[in-house]
Amino acid sequence: MRTQKNGRPIVYQVFTRLFGNRVTANLPWGTKEQNGVGRFSDFTDTALQAIRGYGTTHLWYTGVPHHALIGHYSGISDDHPQVVKGRAGSPYAVKDYYNVNPDLADDPEQRLEEFRALIDRTHHHGMKVIIDIVPNHVARHYQSTSAPEGVRDFGADDDTQVDYARDNNFYYLPGEAFSPPATPDGFAPLGGKFQGAPYQEIPAKWTGNGARTAQPHWNDWFETVKINYGVRPDGSHDFPELPGEYAERPVQAHFDFWQDKDVPDSWTKFRDIALYWLDFGVDGFRFDMAELVPVEFWSYMNSAIKQHRPDAEVIAEVYQPDRYRDYLYRGKMDYLYDKVDVYDTLKAIVQERTDSRALDGEQAKLDDIDEHLLRFLENHDEQRIAHPEFAGSGERGWPAMIATALLGRGPVMLYFGQAQAERADQDLGFGKASRTTIFDYAGVPAHQAWMNNGRFDGGGLTPGQMDLDAAYQRLLTLAGEEPALLGEFISLHQDNLNPEDGYTERQYSFIRKHGDDWLLVFINFDFRDAFCTLTLPAERVQQLPGLTKGAILLEKIGESWLQVPVGWSDDGAATVPIHCPGFNGLVFKISN
Repeated sequence: MRTQKNGRPIVYQVFTRLFGNRVTANLPWGTKEQNGVGRFSDFTDTALQAIRGYGTTHLWYTGVPHHALIGHYSGISDDHPQVVKGRAGSPYAVKDYYNVNPDLADDPEQRLEEFRALIDRTHHHGMKVIIDIVPNHVARHYQSTSAPEGVRDFGADDDTQVDYARDNNFYYLPGEAFSPPATPDGFAPLGGKFQGAPYQEIPAKWTGNGARTAQPHWNDWFETVKINYGVRPDGSHDFPELPGEYAERPVQAHFDFWQDKDVPDSWTKFRDIALYWLDFGVDGFRFDMAELVPVEFWSYMNSAIKQHRPDAEVIAEVYQPDRYRDYLYRGKMDYLYDKVDVYDTLKAIVQERTDSRALDGEQAKLDDIDEHLLRFLENHDEQRIAHPEFAGSGERGWPAMIATALLGRGPVMLYFGQAQAERADQDLGFGKASRTTIFDYAGVPAHQAWMNNGRFDGGGLTPGQMDLDAAYQRLLTLAGEEPALLGEFISLHQDNLNPEDGYTERQYSFIRKHGDDWLLVFINFDFRDAFCTLTLPAERVQQLPGLTKGAILLEKIGESWLQVPVGWSDDGAATVPIHCPGFNGLVFKISN
C-alpha cells in the first residue's frame, strides 16, 4: 500500500450504508423509510477531509457491490425475504457484481455514476479506494442487470442435474428442493411479518458455508450459495496445481504459469469482475473469507490483477495462521488479517484473561511476515470495544489500540465509530447487540454525534468522546508517519518485569527502530496509574542512535512532546522514569 510520508498505510473501514445516516429511530426490523439509510453523496468533501484527519491513506467502502435486499427498484428483480438477512441485507450476499447497491444512490438509475464520482472525490483527498470481492459465495438469487456484453451470470450455464461439474459455478442437490431455515423464537423473516409464498429453488444448492443440505440452519450463511472452483465434493480438484517452487517467484511467473491454462469457469468470472472494477477506478480489494477458496485460484486471480494494475492492492481475510505464508507467497496477497494472533491476544489482555507477556510470543512467530499483516481492534465482524462484552468503554480498550497501531510494520485499520466509542448496544432486527449491524437499516449513535448533521466536527460528542477521538487522530497520524515503525521490534518486557518496582504483567514496553529512527513505547493495560523506572539494558542502548549520557527524550502527552531526562546505571543501562495514567500509554523519541 502507498504510505503517507515515511510511514505505514492507515485503512479507514466504513460501512457505506450506515455512514451518512442521520435518522435516530433505530426500530427493530425498521424499513429504510423508518430508520434511514446513508448514501454515496453523504461522503462530502467535509466528510472525506475529516476521515483523512485520522491519517487515512486507504478508504475501504464496505457493502458497495449490489447485494440482496428487501425493497423494489425499477429494472431490478426483487429479493425474497426468506433468503435475505434483515431488511437491508448482507453485503456478502452479492447478486450483481457489475453494479452497486441501489440503496446508496440518490438516483438508483445513476448509481454507477454516483459511485464513480465518490471514487474521484476520495482520490482528490489523497486516499485510495478499496471495495469487497466475495469469492466464496454469492446471493441465492444472482442476477446481473448491467454485466458487459457477453458476460454470463453465475449459474446460467450450469448442468443442474449433477451435484458437481468442473465448470459449474455452483454445487447442487439434484432432486431436492430448497427449504428455508426453520424459525426459532426470535428469528423470522422481517421480524415475523412475512406471510407470503416460500422461496423456490429447485434443485437446492449448497449453502455458502459449504452446508450440503436442502434446508440450512438459520445460523448458517443460508442467504448465499457456495461457488465451485473445480474442487470436487470429496476435496480433490480439477485444475492445474501450481508447482511448489513458484512460492517465492514474482507475480509475472505466476501470471505466465496460468496463461492459456484450462481453468474452471468460476476462476475467469471472478478475474473479469476484478479487472472491471480496476478499470472503473477502484484501487484494490478486500477478499472475504479467502481461505475457503483454493490458493491456486489466488495465484491466478492476483497475478492477473497485478499485471493489469501493478499498483493495485489486495487484502485477504484468513484465519488459519499455519497457512498465512501460503496465501502470501503462492496466493500473492499483499496483506492478511491479523485476527487470530495479535487481535485475540489483545482482547484477552483487556478482559484480563491473559497477561501482556503473551505479546512477545505473538510478535516472534509472525516477525518474518509482520509487514504483511493488517491489524485492527474493530471491523464489521467484531464486537465494538465499548460494548460490555469486549471492554465496556473506549477508554479501557485504548491501550490495546496503542499496541495495535505501534507493534507491527503492516497497515493499521480503524472502523468508523470506533474512535468515538460506539457501543452497538441495540438489537436492530437480524443484527444483535455488541456488533454494529450489517443486516439492518440503522443509525450509529456515537458516529452520528461525530458526524453532527454533516459538519463532521464531533460537535455532538461528550467531552470524554472528544478526548478519545482526538487521541485516535494523534495515534494513527503518528502510526502513519513515523519511519521507526517500518523497522524492527525489540521487546523490553522481560527486562523490566518487576512487580515490586511497579512494572507488572498489566504493563508492556518495547522499542521500534528503523535505521537511525527509533521510538520507545510503554503501555499500561491496568486501571491504576503506573509508576516505575523503565530500564534499557546496555546492549539495547548500543542499538539506539543518539542515546548517550545527557540525552533527553521527548514524551508524547496530548498534542505536545514533553522533555524527559535519561538516567544511567553503572553497567551502562539507561533508565527512564515512568508515570503513565491507567488505561493509557506513553511514546518516547530522542530529542534532536
